[in-house]
This record gives sequence, structure tokens and C-alpha cells, in this order.
Amino acid sequence: MIFYSSRSEKYTADSAQAVLKGIAPDGGLYTPVRFDQMRVNVADLLSKSAREISAEVIGRILNDFTGEEMRELIDAAYDGKFETEDLTPVEKVGDDFVLELFRGPTSAFKDVALSVLPRLILAARRKLGVEEEIVILTATSGDTGKAALEGFHDVPGTRIVVFYPDGGVSDVQKAQMVTQTGDNVGVCAVRGNFDDAQTGVKNIFADDELNHWAQASGARLSSANSINIGRLAPQVAYYYKAYCDLVLRGEIRLGDPVNFVVPTGNFGDILAGEFARRMGLPVAKLVCASNANNVLTDFIRTGVYDRRRTFYRTASPSMDILVSSNLERYLFMASNGDFDLVADLMAKLRDEGVYTAPESLMKVMRENFWAGCADDDRARRAIGKVWQDYGYLMDTHTAVAWSVMEDFKAQEDNGWVNVVLSTASPYKFSRDVLSAISDAEPQSGFGAMDMLNALTNVPVPEPLTRLRDLTPRFNDCVDQPDMLGYVKRAVAK
Repeated sequence: MIFYSSRSEKYTADSAQAVLKGIAPDGGLYTPVRFDQMRVNVADLLSKSAREISAEVIGRILNDFTGEEMRELIDAAYDGKFETEDLTPVEKVGDDFVLELFRGPTSAFKDVALSVLPRLILAARRKLGVEEEIVILTATSGDTGKAALEGFHDVPGTRIVVFYPDGGVSDVQKAQMVTQTGDNVGVCAVRGNFDDAQTGVKNIFADDELNHWAQASGARLSSANSINIGRLAPQVAYYYKAYCDLVLRGEIRLGDPVNFVVPTGNFGDILAGEFARRMGLPVAKLVCASNANNVLTDFIRTGVYDRRRTFYRTASPSMDILVSSNLERYLFMASNGDFDLVADLMAKLRDEGVYTAPESLMKVMRENFWAGCADDDRARRAIGKVWQDYGYLMDTHTAVAWSVMEDFKAQEDNGWVNVVLSTASPYKFSRDVLSAISDAEPQSGFGAMDMLNALTNVPVPEPLTRLRDLTPRFNDCVDQPDMLGYVKRAVAK
């Protein structure tokens, strides 16, 4: 399988190279043009376990790894780390379904992919005969950071540096990152929002491509964000797993299409659903759910992507994003690999803050996507109503998706089953979830955690209960221009 930079046909990579590099030299994202060789027959997966489905689906995308290599890698990635061998269970809530992606070690959906990515990178490193230390750079809006730190800490031959927006993550998310153990980890806040941190990381990659300072220190930069195809591929598998679950439980017939409702800011999780659709999964609509930072909703509806807008800090901080990196991959796919178009649109976004996609491309997108948004008030009402009506407790991001699903059903109900992707445990956002179902006003996230547990009897994930007893290790905070120096010092170590 050949992956192309989304911005230039000059830069190609096989899957091992794409995983190890993370991002193309021109700043583009490694993306396939054709999906013919990647197709997976759902019927062949119905008798397989969650791990076997993952190995099969990921192996079709990253086909430089043999079936045996992928099965061993998946077993090592997931063994003993998740609450259930099912990995990503599907729960029926009313007439709809919730795909629970938060049963891993950090209680967020990023665990599914970031348990796998370190092993993919080490396998690619061996396969390509690379001896340099791999330095992972990651910007996080909350959940990626801890999941990446958990996946990479003390992994031989690697070092990881995570940047998060100062004041832009929940109490629990911050505590998870700044208490991380490991001799090869670094965590630093960035004054600004997630887009500032993400742009800073991209600028670091660009500077190293120009000046080769990492190589001079015996290192090579890579990424754990979903700009890395090795991070995106494992997410495709849980769409297949959810579909198989629905068939096996008699909720749908094999071949029936399904709607997936995805809370997203960086467009990575929903793009995994588009990969699944192109690989043969019967998907009716991918419903893109935004919070008050509704740049993606506006784009899908109008074709105009405009980041020149007010940035809101919301109760769903992992979606507080105005520059959705993975949308670039979709533009490349929907335009049938039009390098010049994508490069031009990305240049306009960088220089002018806005671009307009061709109507022919948007027509393709609207055939497969629907978009809506919900602010904090609507999300809180959804949390309260779903708890009251069904006894199911949702986090703030899932609540955004639930609210948008209700809009979708009211405005464009196609009659097919709806699956909401639940991206985090409600206990990662205890204060906001608690306020949605009670009048309590605790002073801290951990106090809210205790009160929420007492009120609902929903178990608190064990890793979260230990957090309050851990001592913070990291308190660094820098401006965006200083991120480069921070990383250079880390690499030099």
C-alpha cells in the first residue's frame, strides 16, 4: 500500500514509513488514494473476537506488517489493559445505541489507538532498520496526551513530549498528564488554545525538516496525534466491531446500513468511520457533532472553512478546536487525490484563515455526512434527560453527540439504526456531569467525582480513583514560540 502526502505527489511512503514519519516532509498527511486493496468483508468478521477484528482491519490498512506480526502486536497492545475483552462494548440506550470507547487505561477513546501505536512504531523501526531514538511530539486537547503518555512511557528507543493548552483541559485530564511516570516523558502547558499547541507542533516538524537538528542528536521526530496514519488505523476497527455486535444481537440484518454519530473537533475519529465506509462497511451517514466551536458544522453545510471566529472554552474541551487537521485527509480523498487543490486550500487556511471547497467536493461529502452542533446548555440537558429516562450516564462530549443525533432524527431521519460514539468516561468531566443531574457545586473535580459516584452508583474507573494520591511531576508552561526550544532541549537529553 502506497500512502501519499496530501499536498504533493513527490512524497510517498509505505505503511511502515508513514507510521514512523508521522507527517510528510511538506506538512501533508499520508493518505491512501484507493481503498480497493483495503476492503474488509463484514461477514468474515462475525465469528471473530475484538482483537481478531482489530488485527484484520488494521492489517488491511497497514499491509507492510504480516498477519502474524499484526496479531502479536494487537495481543501485546490490549492484553490486560481494558476493563473487558470486548474492548469497545455497545450499549442500548432507549431506541439507540452507544459505542463505549472509554474502557481502557485512561478512560478515553484514544486508548484504543494509543495502546497500539507504540508497538506499531517499534515494529516499523525494526522493519526499516532505524537506529535513532524516536521522539514523539503530541498536542492534546485533553485525552490524547494521557493516552499517548500511558502508551509510550518507558518504551525503549522512544521519548515523548506532550503539549496541552493551559487552562483548556479538565481537572482530571490535567492530573492524568502531570502525574505521569516514566523516564522518557515530558509534559508542558502552552499559553493559548489547542490550535496554538497543534500549530506549534507542526512548526517544530517543519523546522526539523529544514534544519535536521533531531538527526544531529541521534533522534527522529514522529507524532502520536491522528495526523499519524498509525494512530488513525486502529480507530477504524471499532466501527467494524460495533457493526458486528449489532448483527450478532439481532438489532440489524447483515448488510443494513448504520448511522454513526461522532463528537469530533479534529475530524480524526469520524474520518476513521469514513475509512471504514470506503473499506466496505455499510454506513448510511456519518453525523459530525460539534460543540460551540462549530467550524466543522459550518463547513459541511456551506463549504466554507473559516477559523477566524471566536474560540470558546467549553465543557467538552477535547472538541475545542478550530483547525481540524484530519479534514485535510478527507479533502484529498474526496477530490480523488487532487494534490494541487489540497495544497492550495491549506495555504489559504494558513495565510488567510479561510477557504472555500469546490461544490463538486462538497456534494460528495454531503452524500455521506450530516452535521450539527450543540452548546454546553444543550449537552447538560441531554446528560440529565438520558440519566432520568434511561439510567445511563454520559460525559459531556457524548452528550453533544446525543443532542446532535436528536436533531438528525428530527430533520433527516433515514430509518436506520443510530450509534453514538462515547469518547470518555463521565468521571473525566465530573463537575459538569454532576451539575447536569443535580444542584451540587463541588470545589474540585475529585470532589465532584465522589459526589457523582454516591449519587449514581456508576463505578469510577480504578485508574481515576488513584489520581488524587499522585504527586505532580510537571509544571512547565511556555508560549507557542518557545515550544521549539523546549523540544530541542528534550531531544538533546
